[in-house]
This record gives sequence, C-alpha cells and structure tokens, in this order.
Amino acid sequence: MSDSIAQQAVRVAVAGISHGHVGWIFNRKDKKDIEIVGIYETDKVVVDKYIKRYGLDRKLFYDDLDKMLVTTKPEAVTAFGPINEHVQVVRAAAPRKVHVMVEKPLATTVADAREIASLARQHGIKVLTNYETSWYSSNQHVYKLAQDGKLGQIRKVMVNDGHQGPREIGVSDEFFNWLTDPVKNGGGALTDFGCYGANLMTWLMQGERPQSVVAVTHQNKPNIYPKVDDEATIILQYPTAQCIIQGSWNWTFGRKDMEVYGTQGYAVAVDRTTVRQRLQEKAPEEKLTLSPRPAPFEDPFSVLADVVRGRLVMDQNDLYELPINVTVVEILEAARESAKSGKVVSLK
Repeated sequence: MSDSIAQQAVRVAVAGISHGHVGWIFNRKDKKDIEIVGIYETDKVVVDKYIKRYGLDRKLFYDDLDKMLVTTKPEAVTAFGPINEHVQVVRAAAPRKVHVMVEKPLATTVADAREIASLARQHGIKVLTNYETSWYSSNQHVYKLAQDGKLGQIRKVMVNDGHQGPREIGVSDEFFNWLTDPVKNGGGALTDFGCYGANLMTWLMQGERPQSVVAVTHQNKPNIYPKVDDEATIILQYPTAQCIIQGSWNWTFGRKDMEVYGTQGYAVAVDRTTVRQRLQEKAPEEKLTLSPRPAPFEDPFSVLADVVRGRLVMDQNDLYELPINVTVVEILEAARESAKSGKVVSLK
C-alpha cells in the first residue's frame, strides 16, 4: 500500500442506525481517520431524527443496502442494526471485498456466525466484533498477568456485566424494540451482557471452547420485558477451570468487571483502568490505577481504520477477531438451550 493511500481516510458506510451506540460515529468530527460515505436505514422516522440531531446530509441515506454499497464504494461497513441482520450485511459486503465491523455479539445463531466466518475467509475480508471491554487497559493487564504465569493456572473466572435495564436507563424506542426481541437480538440479558463474559473467557483460555455450558435465566420484570430474559447466569466448564458469567438487566448500577483466580494469585479488573491484584499468599492486595489503552485501542473506528490500512495486524486470538467471536455465539446458543431445557449442554 502506497504512503498516500495509507494516510487517506477510510471510506466507511453505516448499515443501520437503530443501535443506541451509533451516535459515537457521528460524534468524532475532530478525527479524520474515517469518512462516512453512506448510511443505510429503512425506518424514515429514525432517519429524520438522526438528520436533525447530527446535521447529516440527507443524500448520505439509502433504504437499499446493495444500492448504497454499489453507489458509495466504501472500504468498510460498520453495522448498527439488529444482531440477526449482521449476516445480511456480511453477505452484501464480503463479495465486494468490503471489511465489516459489527457491534457485539457477532450473530444470534451458530449457523449465521459460521456463515459470516466462511464468507470472510472466501473473500479475504476482516469481520471485527466491537466490545466495550476490548478497550479496557484493566482487562489487558489481567490477561498479561495470566499469560506471564503470574496467576498460575486459571481455575475460576467471574465476569459481571449489565445495568438496571434498557428501559430503566432510557434507551431509544428503536433500540429497545429489537434489543428486547428474542429473534432480532437472540435473547435478553443473556445475549446483551452474557456475550462479554464468553468473549473474555475464550480470550483468556487462548480460544479453547468449554466442555459444557449450563445457564439459568429469569424474568424479574415480565411487565417490561415480556418476550426475553432480564436475568442470566451462565457457567462454562473447562477441564481445569470454570467461568461464571452474570449478565443482568437488574444490577443496582451499571458494571463491567472481571475476576480471575489462579493457583498462585488473583486479579480483578474493577473498571476500565482499575485493577486489584494479589500475586502471593503472604503479600497484601495491591490496587493499581492504569493509563488508558494507547491509540487506536480506545476508539473502535480508529481500530477499524488501522486494520483496513494495514497499520494494525491483530492476533487470531484477539477479542475483535472471528475465531473467538464464533465461539462466543456457540456458548450463547448452548446457554439458551440449557436455560430452556434445564440441562447441561455439552459442546462437542
């Protein structure tokens, strides 16, 4: 790639704008690493809302995904619609050699996740999955402790994610409508927040799949969430380690934290930049305040731009990459099956 192309802004199209996190891509005008060339959205009310809110040019908008891709010729697409539509975005983008970044999780079914991976391989594109917890320097620190052997062998991991509930925190109606739909989102809190733990644990275990998955879900608020669970606990069993994932729309306050216990020490990623660790039995617990991750890792669109331009080459075991995120969907599908049947589901 020539130096002039490497320095050019990456031409990015947006597929769907109903996801509550889409505002970020319109709120980074000070950064010049990407250029939005087209926006696909079929809901005219949502289109009008975003044009007004961000002062967007109506000419950017298309109600036909293929037409947008043909007309605007993007180098990458970022998907901000229902999770079950991710596969449709990749079907449209991959044959045109257009890279894709989706919001977590990768897909709602294992069949879709495998199709996405197959299309990415066939057409030589990247498909990245964006998780907020991938930006946390605390998680990177704990991972390095584990890889360097400072925790010993991992035995127990607990990952806690969630908030008071989508309605309680005031998400938009267009986001709420599909986030609480068992087909479009693949479940409730189990999918929305269970995916974080599956992503982090698969990363910690270097891509190893669990032997079995068991899950319990519940509706504490059926009047607000009649179609999906708002409470989920998932247990992943490995030959010598266990992971408990707690995804909830019932936490007192929002949280995203991870505890990793090994045979020699433990480390807790308390929040984005705070870690508590104890690496020897006779030593006291330490509390560390870390610097944020360096550029581009705190901004997923900068990550996407650097991947497209070849400035960033990710390890296959990276939190964004396909191998881990296909496994995440396998875990979530097994968890849904377990919650429904009341039985342990073995992953062959």
